[in-house]
Amino acid sequence: MKGKVLIVDDQFGIRILLNEVLQKEGYDTYQAANGVHALEIVTKYSPDLVLLDMKIPGMDGIEILKRMKVIDPDIRVIIMTAYGELDMIQEAKELGALTHFAKPFDIDDIRAAVKKYIPISTN
Repeated sequence: MKGKVLIVDDQFGIRILLNEVLQKEGYDTYQAANGVHALEIVTKYSPDLVLLDMKIPGMDGIEILKRMKVIDPDIRVIIMTAYGELDMIQEAKELGALTHFAKPFDIDDIRAAVKKYIPISTN
């Protein structure tokens, strides 16, 4: 069984990069550029893991995370931020985020974290 990963980032290039890397690893991927679309995907497809950017126009990452947890209290989320905002990182972790990555991140670190939280079944 493939794991399902939702990539939420307003930067097209980051979504494409993560999408390509994770698809090559065998994951089914979904992409969203904003919070409304991300929440629709969570409702419709129940991803196993969400890679969530904290700075998204319209609805920030904290608000998206809160709403995702209402839809699915057990949803696993890794946050990404280009900003050194420790208070936002701390709040996200208190809301249940597993870990965080600062941009620019090492793609191998993200790949390893995704494998850690949703290993692909070889059955």
